[in-house]
Amino acid sequence: MFVSPAPSLWLTLAFSAALCVSLLVRFWLATRQIRHVALNRQTVPPAFSAEISLSAHQKAADYTITKTRFGLLELALGSAVLLAWTLLGGLNALNQGLLEWLGGGMAQQLALLAGFALISGLIDLPLTLYQTFVIEHRFGFNKMTLRLWLADLLKSTLMGLVIGLPIAALILWLMGSAGRYWWLWAWGSWMGFNLLLLLIYPTFIAPLFNKFQPLDDESLKTRVTALMQRCGFAAKGLFVMDGSKRSAHANAYFTGFGASKRVVFYDTLLRQLEPGEVEAVLAHELGHFRHRHVLKRMASLFALSLVGFALLGWLSGQSWFYAGLGVTPNLGNNLGAPNDALALLLFVLAVPVFSFFVAPVLAQFSRNHEFEADAYAIAQTSGHSLAQALLKLYKDNASTLTPDPLYVKFYYSHPPASERLARMAA
Repeated sequence: MFVSPAPSLWLTLAFSAALCVSLLVRFWLATRQIRHVALNRQTVPPAFSAEISLSAHQKAADYTITKTRFGLLELALGSAVLLAWTLLGGLNALNQGLLEWLGGGMAQQLALLAGFALISGLIDLPLTLYQTFVIEHRFGFNKMTLRLWLADLLKSTLMGLVIGLPIAALILWLMGSAGRYWWLWAWGSWMGFNLLLLLIYPTFIAPLFNKFQPLDDESLKTRVTALMQRCGFAAKGLFVMDGSKRSAHANAYFTGFGASKRVVFYDTLLRQLEPGEVEAVLAHELGHFRHRHVLKRMASLFALSLVGFALLGWLSGQSWFYAGLGVTPNLGNNLGAPNDALALLLFVLAVPVFSFFVAPVLAQFSRNHEFEADAYAIAQTSGHSLAQALLKLYKDNASTLTPDPLYVKFYYSHPPASERLARMAA
C-alpha cells in the first residue's frame, strides 16, 4: 500500500530540488559567460573599434571574467550557508539557544533576527573585503581606505539597528496580535515604511555616507534646468556627490519621492562626460519618469509584497513549513514562544531559491524600460551625445562589450552595448 509522504518531506524535496537546479543553471550560465568573454578578448567588435582600444576591451574582459569567477565562489559559499541555516539545523539551533537564554517573547524574537543578521554579515565579510580591496583595487576602481570602509560598516550597522529593529518589532507584534489577517496590516505597514524611506533618504540618510554639493557649473546647470523644464519635470535640487572617494565608477540618478526628488551626479561622471553627454544621460533618466517606469516598478513591488505577505500568513501557521526546512516549531512548553521570527527568516531564506526561475522575465522587463528611456532621450537631446556617453561609461566602468547572449537574458537589467547602440541607430 502506497503511503503519501508528509507535507514536510515534500517541501524538503522541493526545496532541495529547486536549490540544486538553480545551482546548476547558475554555474552553467557563469561558465558560458567566462568562455564567451574569453573567446572574444583579443578583438574589439567592429562596431566599437573606432572608440574602444584593444587594451580597454581586454581590461573589460579580464574584469568581467574575474568578477564572474568570484561570483562562483560566492554562489558556492551562499548555497552552503543556506543549507546550514535550513536543512542542517543552524537556524533551529540558534532559536533553541536563544529560547533557553531569553525564554519566549519579543526580546527573543528580535534577538533571533539580529543574531541571524550578525552571523550572516560576518560570513559575508571576507568576501566583501576581497571584492573591494583586491578585485576592485586590481582594476583601478577602489578608492576606499580601510578606515573609510570600517566607518561605512559601522554607520550601516547602526542604521540597520535604528531603522530595522523598530519595523521588525512592529511586524512581529502584528503577527502575534492582529488576528487572522495580520499579513494585510503588516503589508500596509511595510509599504508605508518604504515610502517613508524614499522621503527621508535624500535628506537624512544619504548625507551620512557622502557629501552632496549643489551643482556649481552654471552652464551645465542652465542646460540641465532647461531640459527638465522641456520634459515637465521638477526637482528639489541638482547635486554633485563625492562618489570618487569610494570608487572610480560613474553614475547619475534621481532619488527621493514627491517633493523631495533631487538629481544627483557622481563627481566622476562630470569629469568623464562633456556637458551635452551629461544632458543626454539625464534625459535617459527622465525617460524612466516619462514612461512611468518608476511607478510601474513600485506598483509591481506593492503587488508582489502583498502576495508574499499573504503567502507568509498562510505558511506561518503550517507546522510542515518549519519541519520541511529543518526547524522544530516552538511548542507550548517553550513558555508559549511564538514562531513569528522563525517564519520570517525561513520565508526570506526559501523564497529566493524558487523565485530565481522568474529572474529572466523581470530582467527582460527592465531591459525594455531601458530601450524606452533611450528612445525618449534621443527625442529630447542628441542621439550622438547619448551614444558617446554610453561608450565612455562602458569603457570607464570596464563593462564587457561581448557578454554571452544567454547570460544577458538571465541577469542583465540593462541591454548590452551592442544591442543598445544598434537600437539607438535604428
